[in-house]
Amino acid sequence: MKFTRMMVGLVVTYMIVLAGVAILQDRFLYFPQKATIEEVTSGGLRAWPTPETYRGLVAEPDGSARATVIVFHGNAGHAGHRAFYAAALTRLGLRVILAEYPGYGPRTGALGEASLVDDAQQTIALAHRLYGAPLLLIGESLGAGVAAAAGSRERDKIAGMMLITPWDRLEHVAAHHFPWLPVRWLLRDRYDSVTHLASFDRPILVMVAERDSIVPARFGEALYNSLSAPRKLTVVKAADHNDWIGHVDETWWREATDFLLTPLH
Repeated sequence: MKFTRMMVGLVVTYMIVLAGVAILQDRFLYFPQKATIEEVTSGGLRAWPTPETYRGLVAEPDGSARATVIVFHGNAGHAGHRAFYAAALTRLGLRVILAEYPGYGPRTGALGEASLVDDAQQTIALAHRLYGAPLLLIGESLGAGVAAAAGSRERDKIAGMMLITPWDRLEHVAAHHFPWLPVRWLLRDRYDSVTHLASFDRPILVMVAERDSIVPARFGEALYNSLSAPRKLTVVKAADHNDWIGHVDETWWREATDFLLTPLH
């Protein structure tokens, strides 16, 4: 009887934990930081498309832009923390839009896959309307899932896509970190990039960090192996999830963007 009561107690406790994870899962996935427009605009970055209709930040290259890049960032902070993309890519003659998510930085709105992907789709459509082709997407970590989903819906507007430290399916990453949870049944947001990109026919570059402790490289490699589009895999040696930027140089950026733009030449 004592053993039975103990087992019942353990089951009840486990069920309470599962309920808590199900209810609070957004707190495990999204880490937005709020900021004013004045706080995120600096160093040549300006509000895009306007301060009144803010959807992110834009940086222009010297001279005319040979293409426009939209960057969808990771799950923490805000777009203003990603100025390194603008610094690297404007030197290559690219216009850079650092897209902001609903609920991040100065923006209001709901967190969650549906909200972020729908909003990203609107950002892609607006950028294409304002600047035309060619248009590239870069997605990092969570942003890779957003870019894959929104880009698959707007693929006629996109020349290519770079996915940095991506996963194949979010449930695989969640199961890696929480093997004792039935994450497949608990996850509300799926970010299933394998399914989203199954019929995507534009060039895709997948970059994984060799020592990634947050999204292990094998999940990005699994995504790469699932692709039927023209594809390229880059493994950044000795890099972890958040320090890969220090392991790539201008030559790497040039070769990566040239791969995505070459079919247009």
